Amino acid sequence: MALRRVLGLGRALGCRSCCSKHPLPPDFVEALRAVVGGPNVSTATAVREQHGHDESMHTCAPPDAVVWPQAVGQVQELAALCYRHRMPMVPFGTGTGLEGGVNAVQGGVCFDLSRMDAITELSLEDFSVVVEPGVTRKALNSHLRGTGLWFPVDPGADASLCGMAATGASGTNAVRYGTMRPNVLNLRVVLPDGRLLHTAGPGRQARWAPGGRAGLGGGCAGARSPAPRRKRAAGYDLTSLFVGSEGTLGFLTQATLRLHPLPEATAATTAAFPSVRAAVACTVQVLQAAVPVARIEFLDEVMAGACSRFSGLELPAAATLLLELHGSRHSLAEQQRQTEEIVLLNGGSGLAWAEEPEERGRLWAMRHNAWYAALALRPGCQGYSTDVCVPISRLPNVVVETKRDLQDSGLTGPMVGHVGDGNFHCLLIFDPQDPAEAQRVHAFTQRLGRRALAAGGTCTGEHGVGLGKRALLLEELGQEGLDTLRRIKAALDPHNLMNPGKVL
Repeated sequence: MALRRVLGLGRALGCRSCCSKHPLPPDFVEALRAVVGGPNVSTATAVREQHGHDESMHTCAPPDAVVWPQAVGQVQELAALCYRHRMPMVPFGTGTGLEGGVNAVQGGVCFDLSRMDAITELSLEDFSVVVEPGVTRKALNSHLRGTGLWFPVDPGADASLCGMAATGASGTNAVRYGTMRPNVLNLRVVLPDGRLLHTAGPGRQARWAPGGRAGLGGGCAGARSPAPRRKRAAGYDLTSLFVGSEGTLGFLTQATLRLHPLPEATAATTAAFPSVRAAVACTVQVLQAAVPVARIEFLDEVMAGACSRFSGLELPAAATLLLELHGSRHSLAEQQRQTEEIVLLNGGSGLAWAEEPEERGRLWAMRHNAWYAALALRPGCQGYSTDVCVPISRLPNVVVETKRDLQDSGLTGPMVGHVGDGNFHCLLIFDPQDPAEAQRVHAFTQRLGRRALAAGGTCTGEHGVGLGKRALLLEELGQEGLDTLRRIKAALDPHNLMNPGKVL
């Protein structure tokens, strides 16, 4: 517990540990069962603990009960019941978050939405599909196999799509296809009191126009037909308000998502560089040259060596870029030529293009296993991931300064990042029994967050604020900005029942 206090991961006001007990009134539990049936309500300690934490290091804070609604009407009834009893409510998808977003810091009822898993209203002509919160990104792409379309937002974990919307997730493909925000077209939200809201209108399918630049998912030479860009100028953008709201404004019970055409051809490669600055500078130049790169990922020399050992793929222990290009077979050759020229100009080497799915799959499996590769550097230790994002123009200097800070602090913190959109992570591996090291980790994360803010960036590019970044959020938005968020929260959730203790 001392470690988590040092890291700022300790319990928030009203937060309870896994061992604490706070039984609900029996009549309230019976009312829950009356809505969803006895088998879909649990107050068992093991079940509550399972739902009281995510993949982060925040202290487990279990709910007082877990419910499994199977239809939106049940979510509405349960929410209205909790609202009348002033009972906190916490949405739960797959539990793969990294900022304590599912921790029930004030107890209450956890709504596990995993059994609402329908995929409906697939429209190949409109490039859209409607999913419920139990649908994960892998399940959706499996369902889309054979259609020529896919959903490209890939945070690594097989997270629920509505959960990805709730955290504003992104991942390795964001540089080409965008984050969750532009890929969510409509949301069906159950508000805290049980009312139903469709953020773009019920059943609304926006008109479309041909897509533009590749950075938003279409328009590059060599793509198949670009995914259409939805056009809408009717009122406030309520959909964007709920994307990234982290369960604090309502339950996302359905999402209409934008799909993209599968590329005709794909090629991936790695390139090693003499320095971190050279690798990051190469990234900036690739983007400036308008190469429609689909993925461009950075590993520092520590991370490259760790990934190589963990995954069994041969990589030099050097600053490394992993790149992937999408397009037609004709355009891909030109993209490869441009990329190779820029890599060589920055001292890069080791280019060998992989075009077969199996070979590319091994490469990206290595990247997605970076977290476990980092943990393997110090067996028995624990990890904590940072998540800053800065403007591309400031990225080389910020990455180099952060690398120097890591070395000066004596920390094990391999760096990895979606550098095509300025987002990078330090995977800090430390001994939980060493308070002095934990203090250095905490001090480093605060410096890094403020370094990103000073560079015009953000304290979180894709993980969300959750429990751990609330102080930095104030510095990022300013008091008036934070007060505005609080007024929005109060308008939709006047009793602060939706995922209390998070974000604000």
